[in-house]
Amino acid sequence: MRYFLYFAYDGTNYHGWQIQPNAITVQLRLEEAMQTLLRQPTPVTGAGRTDAGVNARLMVAHFDTETPLPNPASFADRLNRLLPPDIAVYRCVPVSNMAHARFDATSRTYKYYAIDHKSPFTERYAWRYRGTLDYEAMNQAAEMLYRYTDFTSFSKLHTDVKTNNCRVTYAHWEQEGEGYTFTITADRFLRNMVRAIVGTLVEVGRHKITINEFCAIIEGRNRGLAGTSMPGKALFLHDVTYPEEIFILP
Repeated sequence: MRYFLYFAYDGTNYHGWQIQPNAITVQLRLEEAMQTLLRQPTPVTGAGRTDAGVNARLMVAHFDTETPLPNPASFADRLNRLLPPDIAVYRCVPVSNMAHARFDATSRTYKYYAIDHKSPFTERYAWRYRGTLDYEAMNQAAEMLYRYTDFTSFSKLHTDVKTNNCRVTYAHWEQEGEGYTFTITADRFLRNMVRAIVGTLVEVGRHKITINEFCAIIEGRNRGLAGTSMPGKALFLHDVTYPEEIFILP
């Protein structure tokens, strides 16, 4: 039987989502708790991977059991008791045996937080900048993302993906709380893509490059042309969506 887990985590103390040698990751902690609860090794497959320090308000992962769970809601609660305070499971839901947390996702949304002043309440989860940023110009540049599908210029080098094509459906900065939030939605994202886009938009906001130059960077398909990769602490995976037909309704 296959299930989707919906959960969140603070990435501060982790070397990203994916299990790797000699490092503490979110996937490692989740699989340790699953093994304790189910009394056997239980791999989990995430909707994607987040880098070191990156957070998730909503991540989805699937796992399999030999027999159906008698009470998925109770299972989520029991799992929470075994997990550290910086990982929290929201719910566990049955899905089709062919459903896949990564490949069946129809969209993913990320948010990046920026503030221009020191704040004890947001410093840990936001990028603090000095001076001013032209958010109107940054939004004009962000709208250019809709015109393109090849985002090689914003991808980490030497990744194992077959294509660098993505379809961005929303990208916008808006004032929120103490600072500004960049929200971006796409069918898929490349490794380091959001942080590289934000870093390049910041160069637009500082009037270091024009909107036309921003487009030329995308068209150049060269990571060396784009801006710096922004700090991971301010980045949150915010949402993942799936087609309704993969879920098994009660």
